[in-house]
Amino acid sequence: MKQYLDLLRTIRTQGVIKGDRTGTGTQSIFGHQMRFDLSAGFPLLTTKKVFVRGIIHELLWFLKGETNIKYLLDNGVHIWDNDAWRFYGERCAAAGLEPVSREEFLEAAQRGAQSPIEGYRYGDLGNVYGAQWRSWGAPDGRVVDQISEVIETIKKNPNSRRMIVSAWNVGEIEGMALPPCHVLFQFYVANGKLSCQLYQRSADTFLGVPFNIASYALLTAMIAQVCDLGVGEFIHTLGDTHLYINHFDQVEEQLSREPRALPTLKLNPEVKNIFDFGIDDFEIVDYNPHPTIKAPMSY
Repeated sequence: MKQYLDLLRTIRTQGVIKGDRTGTGTQSIFGHQMRFDLSAGFPLLTTKKVFVRGIIHELLWFLKGETNIKYLLDNGVHIWDNDAWRFYGERCAAAGLEPVSREEFLEAAQRGAQSPIEGYRYGDLGNVYGAQWRSWGAPDGRVVDQISEVIETIKKNPNSRRMIVSAWNVGEIEGMALPPCHVLFQFYVANGKLSCQLYQRSADTFLGVPFNIASYALLTAMIAQVCDLGVGEFIHTLGDTHLYINHFDQVEEQLSREPRALPTLKLNPEVKNIFDFGIDDFEIVDYNPHPTIKAPMSY
């Protein structure tokens, strides 16, 4: 994962200090690209341990088309808790209601409880990734399943230049807990291999980007399998590429560590439908990372 470590160094040496939505402050660059040959190993960071099970469950959650954190809570994944809690607080303020405690909120979300706010269940996030990937509303009332459509195109017309999935639905952004950071991805087929390029408008490079790399490499491998293709490259194109100021010490610790050999991804070869994958259909072989480096999340 030399590409990722080089990116950290570039931000620290060339980035500018900027304010941000969270009030934490960042050091950032604009416009960066990394390329990963997926046949050379699964691009999972080895200079710190990455929460692999969380990455897989989040991706399965996207593919289910879900936009409530209940599935994640049921599986011990808490990466969306802060956004859900903040979104709930905003809904309460708009309705003139007193919010329950964070602990009560998460307990109610895991139960799938309806809140006193009309049309809002505890844990809802608005029409975030899952809704846009699986049920984008068309002007004529149709619902577009972008994942199913892109897979069908890969199978039937692999030379198409329109194999794109977008999460950036301009008309619904204001109703989302968090506007999509990874906004658009495109597939490309050549020499029997599937490649994917992601455009990410905003990249929390220490905490989020390792997740994003692994998630889209995983998605590419899954779609390649169901389309009877090999894996090519994952290309990660980044817009505002930043480190939060309160992550600088963690970055230095990570850069002091020597990268280790990449692990290998194994998928259950029996799965031929993208929506049939479950957590037990994934195996990361020979993952030997350095220890976890904890860092606060800004939201």
